[in-house]
Amino acid sequence: MSTPFSATETRVAVLVDCDNVPPDILEHALRMVAQFGRVVLRRGYGNQGTLAHKWEEALVRLAFTPCLQYQYAAGKNTADIALALDALEALFDRRADTFCLVTSDSDFAYLCRKLRERGATVCIVGEPKTPDALRNASDQFFEWTRPLPAVEPVADAALRVVKTDSLRLETAKPEPAKPAIKRRPRFLVEAVSLLASDTSEGKVALGALGQYLKRTDPAFSPQNYGHSGLLNMVRTYDLLIPRQEEGGHWSVSLAPKSEAPVEEAEMPAA
Repeated sequence: MSTPFSATETRVAVLVDCDNVPPDILEHALRMVAQFGRVVLRRGYGNQGTLAHKWEEALVRLAFTPCLQYQYAAGKNTADIALALDALEALFDRRADTFCLVTSDSDFAYLCRKLRERGATVCIVGEPKTPDALRNASDQFFEWTRPLPAVEPVADAALRVVKTDSLRLETAKPEPAKPAIKRRPRFLVEAVSLLASDTSEGKVALGALGQYLKRTDPAFSPQNYGHSGLLNMVRTYDLLIPRQEEGGHWSVSLAPKSEAPVEEAEMPAA
């Protein structure tokens, strides 16, 4: 049963400088801010060349509102000004109290300082090139590194050549349905590591972990990975330790670092 949003829950605004960072950074930013509260504003700012090409798919898929800003003169970045004004407006209207700026542009350092002076929490998600002036103007900086390109596996041929009197193509017969596979995605370990790092006990409540996973991906469900529930899913990880606390609720912590890291794996169905 889902829990309704609390009136006192932290409201987060995610404002993206699309002219300055690549679309690949967006999912990482949403994972980082989900620990703070509910994302109520999702906006991406850029010119027509940026928003109509490389950013279009990412903004649509992740439910961001595109904020198109035309350049009135060469060399003038009107998108930056629009982002800054919208951030201050959201603060004064009390629509958000935590701001995540997705950018590596040090021009936003002054905006960060003004937001914090008014009592807002500000985090930055940027690339390694982000200057110290911007990093130090925020409450928390999350560095994103562009992942290396994945090696595409060689797919099995859909057609096979059969030699008879002459060569002809024959469609391969469909394979029988395989039993359900239990998977252990790496992001679950990363989520526990992120949430538990801010606690003195080094653990996170199972309910809070589930809420965080839902914030990062509203479609998340343990059943999608072959598990009956989140607790059963956690129990399959070597790097995670579930523990039942007094009162009956469960918490999750990281196993000692001496154990081997868990990569994404598949497990035989029970």
